[in-house]
Amino acid sequence: MSAVHHRTAVVDGHEIFYREAGRADAPTIVLLHGYPSSSFMFRELIPLLADDYHVVAPDHLGFGCSDAPSAEEFDYTFDALAGLTSGLLDLLGLDRYALYVHDYGAPVGWRLALAHPERVTAVVTQSGNGYEDGFVESFWADLWAYAADPGPATEPGVRAALGADAVRWQYLHGVPDPSLVSPDTWEHDLALLSREGNDRVQLALFRDYATNPPLYPRLHELLRTGMIPVLAVWGRDDEIFGPAGAEAFARDAPDAEVHLVDGGHFLLESHLDVVAGYLRRFLRRVLS
Repeated sequence: MSAVHHRTAVVDGHEIFYREAGRADAPTIVLLHGYPSSSFMFRELIPLLADDYHVVAPDHLGFGCSDAPSAEEFDYTFDALAGLTSGLLDLLGLDRYALYVHDYGAPVGWRLALAHPERVTAVVTQSGNGYEDGFVESFWADLWAYAADPGPATEPGVRAALGADAVRWQYLHGVPDPSLVSPDTWEHDLALLSREGNDRVQLALFRDYATNPPLYPRLHELLRTGMIPVLAVWGRDDEIFGPAGAEAFARDAPDAEVHLVDGGHFLLESHLDVVAGYLRRFLRRVLS
C-alpha cells in the first residue's frame, strides 16, 4: 500500500497543507473537502486509491492544518479558496486531474473546471452540489436569510451551525447505523472550528455561499459538452444536499453515473467500501 505524505506549500504567502500519495506519473485525483471538515475526511479513502492513482487532498485556507488568517486579514470567498487551490496545483505541476468534490469542495471545483475545463479529466461528486434541486430548504433557509441580510437578526441561525450539536448531526443524520461513525470525526472538526477567530472565517463563507448558485448554468453548459465524465455518489438521506441534486447531473452530463446510497452527508464514514468501489470502477473506465 502506498504511503501517505503530509506536506505544506506556500501559495500567495499562505501555507496550504495537503495529503499526497501514489506515483507522480499516475493519473491525478484532487480531493476537495467540505464544511466543517478538512482533508481528514479522506484519510481512509486515499490509501484505497493510491496504488493506481496520484492523489492530492488539500485543506482549504481556514480549515484543517492550512493557515487560518483572521477574517480581517483575508477576504474569505469561494473565489479566493479556488484561487489558492489553483495556485497549489500549479505549484505541484498538475495540469490534468480528476476532481472529487464534497460540499464546499464543489464550488471550489466548479471554479477550477470553468476556468480550465481542458485540465479536468473527470468529476466525482459526493454531496457536491451543482443544481438548485439539491438544496434542502429546511437546512438552507437560515443561510439564505443571512447571506441576503447579514446582521443580528439573521446571524444566530447560522452561528448555530458552528456548535457541537450541529456538527455531530452533519455526521450522523441519515446513517442507518450511527455506531459506524467515529466520534473522532466531529471532535476533530469542532476543535478546529473553536480556534479563536475561526467563527468569523466561517461566517464570511456563509455570506459568500450565495455566489455559488449563479455559477450553475455555466457548469451545466460545460457538462453538456460531454468533455467531462461525471459520477455522483450521494447519501439517499442527506438532509443538506438531497438526492435530487445527484440525479440532476444526469440531465446535462451524457452517460452520468448516479448512485444513491443508504446514508447521509459524510458517506465515507459509514460506507467507505461502497463509495470506493463505485469510484474505482468509474475511474478505471474513464481514465484508462
